[in-house]
Amino acid sequence: MYKRSANTLLSEALSISPSVLLSGARQVGKSTLCLVKDQEYRVFDNLVERAAALHDPVGYISTLPKPVTLDEIQKAPEILEGIKIAIDENRKNGTFLLTGSANVLDMKKAKDTLAGRIIEIPMWPLSQKEIHHKPDDNIIDHLLRKGVKGLAVPTIAHTDLMTAMVLGGYPEALKVTSERGRSMWFNAYISTYVERDIRDVGELRDLSAFIRFYNIIAPRSCGLVNKSDLATDAGLSEPTITNYLSMLEMIYQITLLRPYSANISKRFIKSPKLYMTDSGLFCHLLDIRNADELQSSRHKGEVVETFVFSELLKHISYSELQPKLYHYRTTDKKEIDFIIEKHDQIIAIEVKSSQGIKQNTFRHITELQEKSNKPVLGIVLYAGNNVLSFGDEKNPRYAIPLSVFF
Repeated sequence: MYKRSANTLLSEALSISPSVLLSGARQVGKSTLCLVKDQEYRVFDNLVERAAALHDPVGYISTLPKPVTLDEIQKAPEILEGIKIAIDENRKNGTFLLTGSANVLDMKKAKDTLAGRIIEIPMWPLSQKEIHHKPDDNIIDHLLRKGVKGLAVPTIAHTDLMTAMVLGGYPEALKVTSERGRSMWFNAYISTYVERDIRDVGELRDLSAFIRFYNIIAPRSCGLVNKSDLATDAGLSEPTITNYLSMLEMIYQITLLRPYSANISKRFIKSPKLYMTDSGLFCHLLDIRNADELQSSRHKGEVVETFVFSELLKHISYSELQPKLYHYRTTDKKEIDFIIEKHDQIIAIEVKSSQGIKQNTFRHITELQEKSNKPVLGIVLYAGNNVLSFGDEKNPRYAIPLSVFF
């Protein structure tokens, strides 16, 4: 069993809050993590359990042994009122551990968000650090505290790097050894979980239209969100597109990454960028089955960038320093893939799928360093093997292998 980066964060949250929501996509390992806790466990996939909770939410909560884990709470969001009442009557930290494959705090049925009574922790598919048994090795914290100095960068064969991107991070998918078997698993995941969870979080009147939309957005991972274009391509209205995007975010299948803005320019693009949250599912939707197919694919750049995004998302989610993540693009098409910001520190990250790097690759990072009134650490993540310096002490710029995530 994999040790999870979220475990330390979860234990800390339970020690300081009466309720904690561990939320994330289906099959990322939420239940497995919660089952090791020594407390009562109830799951709302159980129809009898769910019926009892929905019949009398307040009474149901009041009679439960505590502390208690309530799994798949998005199926019975009405019980949040009962949890609120129980906490207000006897506020004790660690009483309720809630899990959900949808963000229950954003659901229409959840009238009370337990403000001041709950801490939310997102959980994602396995990171490469977790897969390689280094769950407490947080790259973002290291870079913000120490810069590149002392950063562990293992040597990974290029084929293994590409294979990791194709496999993704869903624990059950990683157990499947054949390409056909993996394809079957991902197909079942979409039909069994994605479609079902979408019905749980909102009104879905036309499943075929949603599936059509889902397949249309897959090749657009890493692209700016243009709802008008999406509506035209999918044959849907813009309000429907907005609703579908919101629901996919709620079940953690996509993330809409906000744009960076600062007082150095008034010409920042204001549209978010869309990212799939797992490179393995992304490759499946693109019909990329192995490292060789990824290497020759016209979508290789998008897959590598999606992989980096998913890894950064995990590290930031579990970071002690909790920085913010953005994308950077100006109206004159000057673009930096990712901006990580914490107070007066900025890390600017470009992603390249190539095994070599030239000085010109840093041109937009260099311009940001010259304009910014905050120190900027410039990084290009690439598929090579060596850490290389392209800057100086004032404006540090480094090419760092993608294997830094392993």
